[in-house]
Amino acid sequence: MHSTNRKGAVAETAIAAAAAKRGIGVLWPVTEHLRYDLVFDLGAKLLRVQCKWARRKGDVLIVTLQSCRRGRGGAFQTKGYDEHEIDAVAAYDADEDRCYLLPMQLVANRRVVYLRSGPPKNNQRLGIVWAHLYEFASIDWENFTALWGCSSGEERSAGSRKGVGSNPTSSTPSSNVESVGSNELWERCAHYLHRAAAGDEFLITRRGKPVAHLSPPQASLLDAASS
Repeated sequence: MHSTNRKGAVAETAIAAAAAKRGIGVLWPVTEHLRYDLVFDLGAKLLRVQCKWARRKGDVLIVTLQSCRRGRGGAFQTKGYDEHEIDAVAAYDADEDRCYLLPMQLVANRRVVYLRSGPPKNNQRLGIVWAHLYEFASIDWENFTALWGCSSGEERSAGSRKGVGSNPTSSTPSSNVESVGSNELWERCAHYLHRAAAGDEFLITRRGKPVAHLSPPQASLLDAASS
């Protein structure tokens, strides 16, 4: 059984190798005691990545999201991660030799994330985080669109919030609306809610037929919620 430090070193090395195989520049910090272990150079963006050893229990991959350090008094202290410290968490599954990249909207200030590779016995669907959606092999690294929606999501998010305050969002889909199947929306609800909050619009379909429209809130709704 590997020690905690050795597991961390193995995970970091495996994640760096997996990224390098996909043509990603991998940087190691020179100084110690930073909140991130690696930096991924994606060309237009540098990604601060915290590496984690994930343990498997059946069809569930368990990723612990807290760091543990001994404080001045000798007691161990745990702390989660936020968007000011890192940009993503990369998890290594040694049993399957696979790496996963988890965005901040999934991991920020959480103690643990459970990635599921198979359906639960009780057929639960709500709240499940499917592992294959975050596997390195599933990510469009060149355009970096698989997890964050678009490479310029931060800029679009800021602009969208300004626009909602001055001009109410239309109640009908715009010309650049994206179609999303209801099953896909169900499995990746947090992802699409995050993108909608950033200004994206989606036409929800079931068996190819439109059933709903997901878009940023209208100014009138924002005013009502704040009053």
